[in-house]
Amino acid sequence: MNRRLQPVVLGGDIGAYSLARTFHEAYGVKPVVVSGMSTGLVRHSRILHHVAEPRIDDPDAIVARLRSIADEHRDADLVVMGSADWLVRTLVENRDRLEDRYTVPYVGEELLLRLTDKEGFGELCAELGIAHPTTVVHKIEGRDAPDGGEPDTSGLTFPVIAKAASTAAYHDVEFAGKKKVFLVESRAELVDLLARVRTAGYVGSFVIQDYIPGDDSGMRILTCYSDANGKVRFSAFGHVLLEEHTPGALGNPAGIITQVQPEVVEQATRLLEHVGWTGFANFDLKYDPRDGRYVLFELNPRLGRSNFYIAAAGAHAVKFSVHEHLRGLDPDPRAVLGADVPLSATGELEARSLYTVLPGPLLRRYVLDPEVRAEARRLAWRGRSSNPLWYRAETDPRRIAYLCIAQLNQWRKYARHYPLAEARRLAWKGTA
Repeated sequence: MNRRLQPVVLGGDIGAYSLARTFHEAYGVKPVVVSGMSTGLVRHSRILHHVAEPRIDDPDAIVARLRSIADEHRDADLVVMGSADWLVRTLVENRDRLEDRYTVPYVGEELLLRLTDKEGFGELCAELGIAHPTTVVHKIEGRDAPDGGEPDTSGLTFPVIAKAASTAAYHDVEFAGKKKVFLVESRAELVDLLARVRTAGYVGSFVIQDYIPGDDSGMRILTCYSDANGKVRFSAFGHVLLEEHTPGALGNPAGIITQVQPEVVEQATRLLEHVGWTGFANFDLKYDPRDGRYVLFELNPRLGRSNFYIAAAGAHAVKFSVHEHLRGLDPDPRAVLGADVPLSATGELEARSLYTVLPGPLLRRYVLDPEVRAEARRLAWRGRSSNPLWYRAETDPRRIAYLCIAQLNQWRKYARHYPLAEARRLAWKGTA
């Protein structure tokens, strides 16, 4: 007889709440969510138990907190998940201190570090003949180390994309104007950025990549699940309609329509099975209008921040980890998800749905393709649209008031950080 399931989620962002909601929908359980502070996304929730851990950046504090939570749930099967790369890395690096109490459903440390490093991921794509942006890697040894000089960008054309190779290491540094991803217009701007990153104390590589033209609607997302033998069993592809544009969340999808794209799934499957990846992998990619290819940017070793796009289509992805690692069953997609979820012969999700974290009118305002905008409206009318934060099980009036204010505030955020005129300019450049 199976014991009671008790999920524990690290993080306090939309991704963490989405994981908690998915567990609640799939199993009727209340996950424990551990974050550095009580955020509006988890405060006054009736579907989860929130635990504040002010030292969440300290691995020893996380381990101690998780073991304390395990002591409170001795009668349960515990599984722990992280909502960000650095949290997943902490779990993986401390697996030996947790696995006597928890299932930690992530790949091993060596493979995680290799593929989540953007430099290593690019080398693997080149080895397998998978499209990846032209990339220059610049080593930064920290503020006290000798200056490594300026990067050779002779093979790139500005503007370029610049970002830290290791999101886990980048999480630990702070500086004015810090963003997840930078769109750099000139070489002088790039040199200044790298100097600020170095002064902040970042140690590692910074990658500078070819900028693929087009607005947010050129972005795509793919999530795969590989079983314990390294075989890809499930995938869910999505067309990103719009991304978030506040500095701390830049590049995260704010609207997605699920689609089918066997060509991309085949490439991702070839990559994952080549290295023997296990568990979830989340890919960021973009359609290049210059040659019609889909270009893979990076791999995240987890269900992504926008993971609820899969649940919105009727597939509760967390079931794969529970089914295989806690119940000891074969993660056959039809057995895991049920006969009502449409899947291809290779396990690709075929349901069509709309995911968004924005008010519908705001999302559609930025969708400039009339056919895609009409489809988004059609899915909403048919009840095939979902916002992870609006959940009928959440009935606390304080939470509902917070969400109403937060949704209204999205209009102000986009007006400030991503004016509609800029979106139109980027879309025009992508088709010119």
